[in-house]
Amino acid sequence: MAKLILIIIELIVLGISVVMIYDARKIATKAFSTNETNETTKILKIVGFIILIISLLMIYITKIKM
Repeated sequence: MAKLILIIIELIVLGISVVMIYDARKIATKAFSTNETNETTKILKIVGFIILIISLLMIYITKIKM
């Protein structure tokens, strides 16, 4: 049961990171000024990608270990 709950939480984090990568320009436009949009978009995509990789590794480890 704990394995299933961990996988569901990791899948939710995975979905959030994919949305962050896909909608980085929209998020940056809403949250920051016009001059910072390009740099903020780049940072959001990098952070989203790192979270995506970490979340995939966590799912992989959870499936193997438990």
